[in-house]
Amino acid sequence: MIGDVKASLNAYVQSLNLRTYRHQVLASNIANADTPHYKARDFDFKAAFETAVGRRESLGGVDLARTHAGHLPGSGAGMAAVNLQYRTETQSAVDGNTVDMDVERTQIADNAMQYQIISQFLSDRLRGMRTAISSNQG
Repeated sequence: MIGDVKASLNAYVQSLNLRTYRHQVLASNIANADTPHYKARDFDFKAAFETAVGRRESLGGVDLARTHAGHLPGSGAGMAAVNLQYRTETQSAVDGNTVDMDVERTQIADNAMQYQIISQFLSDRLRGMRTAISSNQG
């Protein structure tokens, strides 16, 4: 039972982490919109999520080594599941820059909306678990 809850919550956490990282990648593209020869980057969220969740479950979790008693425990999953690629060029620029601001704005808005949806699902799930626990204590 605990394993099922942990796996379910792990999927939400991995998804939120990947959405956060994607937001950083897209923000970097926007920040470099005027940089000559900058190539816009992105990654396939679905493939990265499947790899992150599958890898995490198959390994049983990966923890970072603690070399000092004062170090906080951490997860070593990181963004190893992300295959960051150059985005296909949609418009030609004289300076070699491949950032299309319309595409970037659309992608960042979609990513932000997906992040909000996932965090609401997680919040609802945790609220339901709290309700179930408190109703069994009475």
